[in-house]
Amino acid sequence: MHRPDRTPPERDGPLLTQRAALVFLLAALAGVGAAVLAALAGNAWPVAVSMGCGAAVTGVMFFKEIIG
Repeated sequence: MHRPDRTPPERDGPLLTQRAALVFLLAALAGVGAAVLAALAGNAWPVAVSMGCGAAVTGVMFFKEIIG
């Protein structure tokens, strides 16, 4: 089979925009904070991690809406 000549993709651009990086950073901080607070409240680690993941997902949706 004949394959057409393909040009290599440009690798100069960033993988994430600054807005996306900030949204993910804030969501990760919210998730870690929620997990630590849940663990300090006496929950088992699997429960605390589940709460942290839920807070991170909610944080992504929340920060995506409020940041520009």
